Amino acid sequence: MKPAPFVRHVPRTLDEALTILAEVAGQDGRVLAGGQSLVPLMAFRLAQPAHLVDINQVAGLDRLEVEGANLVIGARVRHAAFHAAVVAGPLGALLSEVVRHIAHYPIRMRGTFCGSLAHADPSSEWCLTAATLDAQIVARSLKAERAIAARDFFHGVMSTALREGELLIATRLPVLSADTRFGFNEFSRRAGDFAISAALITYRVHRGKIFDAHLGVAGAEPTPRRIAEAESILNGRAPDQDTFRAAADASARSIDPIEDHQTSARYRRDLVRAVVRRALEASLR
Repeated sequence: MKPAPFVRHVPRTLDEALTILAEVAGQDGRVLAGGQSLVPLMAFRLAQPAHLVDINQVAGLDRLEVEGANLVIGARVRHAAFHAAVVAGPLGALLSEVVRHIAHYPIRMRGTFCGSLAHADPSSEWCLTAATLDAQIVARSLKAERAIAARDFFHGVMSTALREGELLIATRLPVLSADTRFGFNEFSRRAGDFAISAALITYRVHRGKIFDAHLGVAGAEPTPRRIAEAESILNGRAPDQDTFRAAADASARSIDPIEDHQTSARYRRDLVRAVVRRALEASLR
């Protein structure tokens, strides 16, 4: 298959990109950054945008730096940027751990962090990261700029809070304190496949007790999210096997699992229990 005909626009500035997007958004105009999700859909004609706004030449969207208490990730930053730690401390190590689970190396060289959020696949590792760490997603149109909390950004399978004419220009991830522990685990049928279930955990310990626990799950429901029931079990308890087992059980009970022709709801609950417990155990390493 080949894509349906389309017009490719190549703006050089953000204002130019926003102007073009405002003009073509109503004609199913799409933004092209890495293209690792959109282009295959176009090749199979599952997506047939009449216009592509290619932002790869837009100045400033390759920004990747700490600003205040946040790591700012611009819309052109590739997955591969995180192969090595981009910031000192736990956040840099966490991003480097997560990125190696994303697809395959060639895809990581082209795909982008923000593009993954805009695509909003329920199994996306970066969507899980944004939801778990309470990221702020920055969207801009010709009229205004707004920051959207990750918990409000994901609306469903491949559905987000982005409005017509808005461009996701950056994501802000909170820089984690030096004493933060983290763990990540996912299950997929083959290396590089989409995760059927995944879990990301961060927490801190004071006097032998967990506090500030963030526990997120992806792949099990239409959107990634934090599991408050499991976090309440973790907070105030020692980071041991009994605590981890209880949090994993609570996570499995709390989800409303999606089903498909290969995966039943019961199987996904069991997977959530397993990936949460393994992520928690990984946090002790």
